[in-house]
Amino acid sequence: MTDNANHRKIGSRGEEQAADFLRADGYQIECCNYHFSNRGEIDIIARKNGVLVFIEVKTALTDRFGEPEYWVTPAKQKQIIKVARAYLYSKNISNTDCRFDVMALRKEGGAYVINHYENAFTG
Repeated sequence: MTDNANHRKIGSRGEEQAADFLRADGYQIECCNYHFSNRGEIDIIARKNGVLVFIEVKTALTDRFGEPEYWVTPAKQKQIIKVARAYLYSKNISNTDCRFDVMALRKEGGAYVINHYENAFTG
């Protein structure tokens, strides 16, 4: 398996774990891996208590590259915001409270440790 394919597999598994975590916490998943043209992707779009939440998921198997929550750079935030606006436009959604969350997953032993940062950045 190539490094890129392995990276995608790790990311996909992390996104599945994050979605399960969100469902258990009362979120309704509206969409996973929403792509807007070639301009970017949002990992999970969910709703809870009337708020539409755009969620970026970062998964790390080691701490070799630092904490995964710090991988969501200002440039990545701008990209997510653009894709979120495209999603709202394409679904004709307006007058809805929205927020941007980050979920950082670390594999420790055989399980994932999940940190969910609500309102991690603003758009």
